[in-house]
Amino acid sequence: MISIIAVAVLLVAAIAYYLVQLELEPTFYYTAAWILVVLLLLALGNGFLTHQFDKHIPWLKYGNLRFFMQLAIGIIYSLVIINLAYVTFKGLFTANAPTPEQYVVMNAYGLVIFIPFYSIYFSLQFLRHWKKSELDVEKFKKESIRAQLESLKNHLDPHFLFNNLNILSSLIDRGKEQSKAFLDNFAEVYRAILRSKDEDLIPLSDELNFIQSYISLLKTRFEELILFKIEGGADIQNKVIPPLTLQMLIENAIKHNIISEKRSLEVSIAISDEYLIVSNSLNKRPEEPKEQSGSGLENIRRRYRYFTDREIKIMRNASHFTVEVPLIEMEEF
Repeated sequence: MISIIAVAVLLVAAIAYYLVQLELEPTFYYTAAWILVVLLLLALGNGFLTHQFDKHIPWLKYGNLRFFMQLAIGIIYSLVIINLAYVTFKGLFTANAPTPEQYVVMNAYGLVIFIPFYSIYFSLQFLRHWKKSELDVEKFKKESIRAQLESLKNHLDPHFLFNNLNILSSLIDRGKEQSKAFLDNFAEVYRAILRSKDEDLIPLSDELNFIQSYISLLKTRFEELILFKIEGGADIQNKVIPPLTLQMLIENAIKHNIISEKRSLEVSIAISDEYLIVSNSLNKRPEEPKEQSGSGLENIRRRYRYFTDREIKIMRNASHFTVEVPLIEMEEF
């Protein structure tokens, strides 16, 4: 950006030097200076407006609103700058105040000269963001598919199947009711995973219902070695999250901690007005390969970037590891 401005300044200086050598009428120089100042202020001002809109009204979330607001505010800003610059130059270099006729002519020139420049700038900026949004959509689809495949792969893993089928076999010997309940939860976990492949977001209530089945499998397998605590209270209506987010966070806690009779794993799930909070006690496994460490959290983070500007919060102390993921309002979509 600085290099472009420097080149523009040098170009303007060269043109100004050339025009001075021509010894034209002073009015010509005033007009040329006015045009250059207006163009510079329009470039700087619209760049600032674009930055503020990107921060507070991003294209991805507020596409229609952003289009009309930036177009309208950009045109109004352009007309204000045209008039202010004209009045300033008129006051500095002449003794007469602008007449109504001069205002009309000046605004007509402004509309003919400057508004097309702004329209071209706005169109290019809109196209750039539209192209970026398309790329973001494709990137998100790839990340979502990768997350779903990773979760499905984990649950189709021979060890996972062997462990759960082994548990089912032992439950059959104990009683029909226990084995049927376990089998129902087993089927529900796979059904939810397969169903999620067609969804970008699911209601938080659906994710919580699914996680109950998943927790039942874990409690049957680990018994009292994993302790779960779920705290509700917040209104979860119209709240949505990317599918399998909660399951991946619980799986992440199991994957990275040692679970033993000496030290059980404690996992708590809490819901606030804006965040889903998952916290687990720490009993870290020995150092893992770098490519495996944090891959699940990074996967979740990349998927969330598509839907919200709010960051996932990760906190760690000597005893606990906590992740807070934003809850997304359905009305935003």
